[in-house]
Amino acid sequence: MCELLAMSANVPTDIVFSFTGLAQRGGITGPHVDGWGITFYEGKGSRTFKDACPSSESQIAKLIQSYPIKSEVVVSHIRQANRGCVALENTHPFTRELWGRYWTYAHNGQLSDYQDKFVVARYQPVGDTDSERAFCWILECVADKFGDRAPEDMQVVFRFIAGLADEIRQLGVFNMILSDGEYLMSYCSNNLCYITRRAPFGKATLIDTDVVIDFDKETTPLDVVTVVATRPLTNNEHWHLLQPGEWILFKQGELLPTA
Repeated sequence: MCELLAMSANVPTDIVFSFTGLAQRGGITGPHVDGWGITFYEGKGSRTFKDACPSSESQIAKLIQSYPIKSEVVVSHIRQANRGCVALENTHPFTRELWGRYWTYAHNGQLSDYQDKFVVARYQPVGDTDSERAFCWILECVADKFGDRAPEDMQVVFRFIAGLADEIRQLGVFNMILSDGEYLMSYCSNNLCYITRRAPFGKATLIDTDVVIDFDKETTPLDVVTVVATRPLTNNEHWHLLQPGEWILFKQGELLPTA
């Protein structure tokens, strides 16, 4: 299985601390050695870094850990390959354009008997993973449902996507992170959790490496930062565990109603 990491914040924030913990799971404290990737949003633009090497050994990953790129939305993934060879084109996260926005997606899990389900025309997978094909199918369904213009209420779109995710979960394990650069959606099949940090901030200690940060020294009292991960990254904070079939939506770090 792979592992996911994402962030939603109300101010440009770096994810160096959390990514440092995740990167250790790519070959040191975990078996996810088949590539990694991370996407940072900056307004409507985004920058993506990927490597087919283990994140614990990757020089590009070391750059991310040492260079604090600030963003309001981040999506990251470390891969343990099950479908598709170890190659850059099979490395998450995947990105496509819809309604003049870059949509970014990462998946943890494995799907079976999906070829007849994920019939696509507009959005074609580049690699040969079940994950990317599911992403293409999701966007294809969204475009077919809502047309060429984004609806004013984007939460309606994410509720529709949650229904699609329910269908995909019938084919196997489907833990998903999805963002259009403004909203961050998380869908749980079996393992996903999140933490929202806000004032008063305190210290946090990573599980996977000996790193401690005092968020009170790195933030302002108005900052709100939510981190989503497959498994908790720190051992002295309370992480909220999602239930199978549960999905959540964030904007600027805040949890939005999904009903």
